[in-house]
Amino acid sequence: MSDTPAGGTNPVSFTSGGGETVLPPADPAAAAATAAAMAAPPAERRAALSAVAERWPRHREAWAELAEMATPEADRYAFARVGYHRGLDALRAAGWRGSGPVRWAHPENRGFLRSLGALQAAAEAIGEADEADRCRLFLRQLDSGQR
Repeated sequence: MSDTPAGGTNPVSFTSGGGETVLPPADPAAAAATAAAMAAPPAERRAALSAVAERWPRHREAWAELAEMATPEADRYAFARVGYHRGLDALRAAGWRGSGPVRWAHPENRGFLRSLGALQAAAEAIGEADEADRCRLFLRQLDSGQR
């Protein structure tokens, strides 16, 4: 089901004029647990990252890592969507109101931006072209020089 008019796209609502937003740093314990999970043998990483996400469900990096490694595409899409929404929650809590950049240059922002990029890729993979286009535009609006 789509809210998109036939043949059109719904652009991301983005107002101009806001200052740059930098998300607060991750909980050091969550960051350490994510690093440890990523250092685990490849066959154990997903389970280790899932344990991190269960323990710290607001930890954006864990969701981004899960989204980037997940298969099938439906799992990738689900993890990316959770990371994206956790990132939006964090942005709003940090004072972002739909305006101003959220730059890749700040490591604190990367979990959110990675999740948004993973959501774009997963949406493309499952044929959600309108959502992939919205994600691509949103990334460009947040940080035109990202990666």
